[in-house]
Amino acid sequence: MPTIECYPCRKLISVAPGTELLAALRQAGIEVDASCGGKGTCGKCIVRITKGEVNSSSLGTLPGTAVADGYVLACRTLVMQTDLTVEVPEAAPRQGGKFSDTDETHLVRSELLPKDADYDPLAVKWLLIVPPPQLESGLSDLDRLTRALQRDWGKLRVTYPLQVLRAVAGAVRSHLGLVTVTLVKESDHIHVIRLEPGDTTTRHFGLAVDVGTTTVAVQLIDLTCAQILATRTDYNGQISCGLDVISRINYARRPERLEELRTRILETINRLLKQAAAGLDVDPGEICNAVISGNTTMTHLLLGLNPEQIRLHPYTPTVLQPPYLDAGDIGLAIHPDSWVCLSPCVGSYVGGDITAGILCTDLATATEELSLFVDIGTNGELVIGNKDFLVTTACSAGPAFEGAGIECGMRAAVGAIEKIDVDPATGCARFATIGNVPPKGICGSGMIDLLANLYTTGWLDAGGKFDRSRPSPAIEVSGRRARYIIAPTGTTEGCSSTDKPISISELDLENIIRAKAAIYSACALLLHQLNLDFADLANVYIAGGFGRFLDLEKAITIGLLPDIPREKFHYIGNSSLLGSFMVAVSQRFRQRQLELAARMTCVELSTDPAYMDEYTAALFLPHTDPTRFPSIRQTIIRPPLPAEKGEVPA
Repeated sequence: MPTIECYPCRKLISVAPGTELLAALRQAGIEVDASCGGKGTCGKCIVRITKGEVNSSSLGTLPGTAVADGYVLACRTLVMQTDLTVEVPEAAPRQGGKFSDTDETHLVRSELLPKDADYDPLAVKWLLIVPPPQLESGLSDLDRLTRALQRDWGKLRVTYPLQVLRAVAGAVRSHLGLVTVTLVKESDHIHVIRLEPGDTTTRHFGLAVDVGTTTVAVQLIDLTCAQILATRTDYNGQISCGLDVISRINYARRPERLEELRTRILETINRLLKQAAAGLDVDPGEICNAVISGNTTMTHLLLGLNPEQIRLHPYTPTVLQPPYLDAGDIGLAIHPDSWVCLSPCVGSYVGGDITAGILCTDLATATEELSLFVDIGTNGELVIGNKDFLVTTACSAGPAFEGAGIECGMRAAVGAIEKIDVDPATGCARFATIGNVPPKGICGSGMIDLLANLYTTGWLDAGGKFDRSRPSPAIEVSGRRARYIIAPTGTTEGCSSTDKPISISELDLENIIRAKAAIYSACALLLHQLNLDFADLANVYIAGGFGRFLDLEKAITIGLLPDIPREKFHYIGNSSLLGSFMVAVSQRFRQRQLELAARMTCVELSTDPAYMDEYTAALFLPHTDPTRFPSIRQTIIRPPLPAEKGEVPA
């Protein structure tokens, strides 16, 4: 088999001829970005072949001069019979994300959260006294344990996994027969998950997990008092296999890649839960209750289910409401016999993260007030309704707000520009970065800030084009295109920390405007289909990590959110994670979630001819219909008119 030698890491690997180079590099433990899902369109997996021959179809995506110099796309290159030497650029680290590891229950009205009377997790701990063995009784240790359980829980059938059977003899013979049983009760029988000698009822732990396309969040919960003990968040390990769900569905077409995606998300979850548990001296094996919420694609990838049909008409996934599954079967690093609850999905693009999220809103109550729930992320999902109806849809906002598709874009990490002011007179920028360090790029909140301020100061028109009629040192024009320099290169304060200036082009602005138009137009059209208007809304709930740093006024200025009274907006944080917590501590909330999912009507907007009209109308700042944004017209600073020859400006 041919051998591949990789530089600068100097790793060696042997693979069969015909192996895709991207797969070979990953097999060697080398992280290579393929954010398009391996379709050869993003150009992120560029490597250089310095020795040997390959079969590559990189020409077209890469220029001929680059291909002639040995550069190829790893996802479009097959290993042949000869040994190879490959130069692999070092992958950019993803550390330093601006994540919230704090308890966000304060963001939700207290009356929406579980109360003491609601505390009823799926797995419960129960203290028993098992009588000692008697020669004349003829009862085994297991018989006596079962009778003790049935004495307290009724004459139900009791089932035991092998791991519990192995613990029975030791448990019932110590501590004078005092044992703690962790169990799940169904209508007709009891499942015993764990058996411990003595009284361990004060150590009962659960897990809430939000599996996002970009980030994963894990919460460790004390189930005895429904208290969140720790939260840990990090990037989803699948990112390098695709930035959005469609890219990952494409990547998962081959069985080995589907398994890779499953392994990557499990590694992320298990690493985070171990970090959370270690800080509190909790053994992950003590965790016997878990709830996981994620969009439909993430749920499929976590379970190793082929997601291909999610993107194909008639958009029918393998499963919408997964049954309870054993943690060991899934690969979750908690007690292996624990039952794992996965939040129900509603459609191919409205998943369990949404059915968990609306538990944090008035949509989960018997109110007549109309509410809109919006989760702004890599995908945009929304729900409109009240006690009488719930209608939901999803739109493809794309990853622009996550920094993808933007030349100097990046996620909200240390060094990302997150706040920008624009000088009305000169057009130059003043900015702040995450961590107060020299800038490396610009994140989603910074893009919205910049777009809004360029527009209100008159340096950008409604179509996203820079003002070329007056000079600004920040605007560079080249032919029909122009770009805005946020941070130039140099060594002084306010300069880029990279080897190139941090800028945003008119093409970048088009991508951001398309993303905001997708969110707004989906909301507007869904309301229109219900014969409603934004003015009819009593509440607008904004969910997701991106919303935590969203400047409401700036989001309205660019037309991402509707121009309605500001007191109607409520930021509720990572509602998918918080909703998972609610379900983990209370079976009543699990039942409520299932009822809400059953009531939700999923609408496919792309089949409505009016969607493209609504979307096109939203491709302007803030909108082609200025009457929809009356307050924005009052904030625009008009630039001074050019003085006539010989005339002194006032």
